[in-house]
Amino acid sequence: MSDAAALPGQPRGGVLSGPATSRAFNVLAPNASAMTLDGTNTWIVAEPDSDLAVVIDPGPLDETHLQAVVAAAEGAGKRVALTLLTHGHPDHAEGAARFAELTRTHVRALDPALRLGDEGLGAGDVITTGGLELRVVPTPGHTADSLCFHLPADRAVLTGDTVLGRGTTVVAHPDGRLGDYLDSLRRLRSLTVDDGVHTVLPGHGPVLEDAQGAVDFYLAHRANRLAQVETAAEKGFTTASEVVAQVYADVDRSLWPAAELSVRAQLEYLREHGLI
Repeated sequence: MSDAAALPGQPRGGVLSGPATSRAFNVLAPNASAMTLDGTNTWIVAEPDSDLAVVIDPGPLDETHLQAVVAAAEGAGKRVALTLLTHGHPDHAEGAARFAELTRTHVRALDPALRLGDEGLGAGDVITTGGLELRVVPTPGHTADSLCFHLPADRAVLTGDTVLGRGTTVVAHPDGRLGDYLDSLRRLRSLTVDDGVHTVLPGHGPVLEDAQGAVDFYLAHRANRLAQVETAAEKGFTTASEVVAQVYADVDRSLWPAAELSVRAQLEYLREHGLI
């Protein structure tokens, strides 16, 4: 969910990308918008020599898209064995229950309300399916239940909405919190430095091949926005809507409601730290 980028064009349902890595490819959901960029990337991840696949973020409740994901997996010689969610926003998770019916799989997520089956997801969990290894990385901030999935064999990380392929993401206050989000970005940066992660497989937008550069950009962007919000508050603009009009004046007004969520999170952060 982007707060700063609107993209042209409306993609067709079931648009299949080429392989992003040797283990991951995506089917693009037909839900393009200013908030979802080109649409939701539904990721299919599997070991090349295995007939089992994991699907991450089935996307919206769109039957054509969900059937296209199943068909894409089958076309690659894979059977979907497990469904995972990066977080509970409808553009990522609304179709999960129907997708579980189509594939007869369990759905695993951090939020118990989103799970279908007995197993949740949490810090330190390692998912192994058909020889595939995915490591769960809690990354709250965009939402409280946001997760990323580290794919060490491909030196990649599937980021949901924590890092997008283009633009920046919303800190969806009050569920999302800026302090948590900054900590999550630093956690992802550690993956790039300590674990050699170089590829970002985002929930929206194109694949990024400079993971460290992307995370550094996000950290710098958040610091810049926070300074702008602090300056606006010091000038007497105290409500979120007033601050948005000052700080996001150069951003398309259709994105201002999303920007207001991030501003609320930033104002809360500044107050908590005694800065305003």
